[in-house]
Amino acid sequence: MSVSSRSQTGPADRSDLSAAGSAAADRPDIDPAAAGRPVAALPVVDVSDDALAQTSARLALTAEEYDRSAEFPWKGVQAVHDAGLLRLGIAPRYGGQGLSATDSVRVLQWLGRGDPSVALITAMTIFQHVLEDIDPWWPEDLYRTVVDDSRRRPVLLNAIRAEPEWGAPARGGLPATKIQRTATGWLLNGHKGFATSSEGLAYHLVWAATEDPDPLLAHAVVPADTPGIEIVRTWDHLGLRASSTHDVIYTDVEIPFENFRGVPLSEQRADPGLGAVGLGVPALYIGVARAAQEFFLRFANERVPTSLGRPIATTERIQTIAGEIEAQLVQAEEIVYGVVRRFDEGDPSASQRFLVAKPLVVRAVVTAVQTAVAAIGNPGLTRHNPLERHLRDVYCARVHPPQEDSALLLAGRQTLTAARC
Repeated sequence: MSVSSRSQTGPADRSDLSAAGSAAADRPDIDPAAAGRPVAALPVVDVSDDALAQTSARLALTAEEYDRSAEFPWKGVQAVHDAGLLRLGIAPRYGGQGLSATDSVRVLQWLGRGDPSVALITAMTIFQHVLEDIDPWWPEDLYRTVVDDSRRRPVLLNAIRAEPEWGAPARGGLPATKIQRTATGWLLNGHKGFATSSEGLAYHLVWAATEDPDPLLAHAVVPADTPGIEIVRTWDHLGLRASSTHDVIYTDVEIPFENFRGVPLSEQRADPGLGAVGLGVPALYIGVARAAQEFFLRFANERVPTSLGRPIATTERIQTIAGEIEAQLVQAEEIVYGVVRRFDEGDPSASQRFLVAKPLVVRAVVTAVQTAVAAIGNPGLTRHNPLERHLRDVYCARVHPPQEDSALLLAGRQTLTAARC
């Protein structure tokens, strides 16, 4: 479920993440003629609240079905594609409209309200488009193919980084997944875990290393139909059951030379995560919590115990609990939107605030949903109602990087170091 990609630069001082349109011109591996070829504009994506609410409602229609079956949520993914949301983040130089940090949060919050598994799958694809805009690294012709195919069908992407034994790259170390130079390209071998979208991916972006004394590391671009890829259905989790976050085994997978551009370990740049758009991941869980709140409010207004003779919503106890839930969600939203606004405005403090924003948002949304469940008792834990599903899903917010201990450790070190200056 990693949301990181390749090492990248920090947030630039620009109001829109798509403003890196000239970045391709600085790459010697790109044919200037190819980079300059005109690209037909993609259809404009409507990211108004009304349009997002409609897509969210469409996702909600199948969310329970896929939660129970744990099958890949094709209907939900198709709904997101139909709304154009899988094309968000594609740079204007490829015909896209780019994506601001604020809109990335708004989009994923709405999708999380409908079906967080589909929201996470969508986020992984959007993030890769945004990163290609900021710091291009795909083979030019291949990425143009991705963009063109995205007009007609869902084209899902994800950075496949974690490994069963190693864990997540954010914790340090080198991947056991290795890539070897051949006469015609590269040969990839390894075992990855927690590969969100696995069964629906069009391209796997596999974090791998060479076996040199100073290894080359990068994401290998692997089309999903390449021989040697095996999806192992290991994902049987409490929440986000339809996210297809399975293991993937790569055995003698051959890719062209241009699909891996490794950088020596000694030259790897610090990876600050996805920064601006990365806050879309905790934001999707705000959507989950808002869906839980919606059920709680409806239940409170409809529940009329015989002993009370009126809806429990009329009691001060339930009114106070409703206020607590709203307070937690307002807190989460104010934190997220405050930080992404800083990213959009080019505020240099945004990256530092991102570190603590994620754990604070997670605490708030988990507390909000737990409060709703505790207040209504047994009806909150039955599978006849959606609240227990929202509770299971919101717990998954804790596992995305930066995880709370890492975020607080780094934030603490930064503040202590700054105090010594």
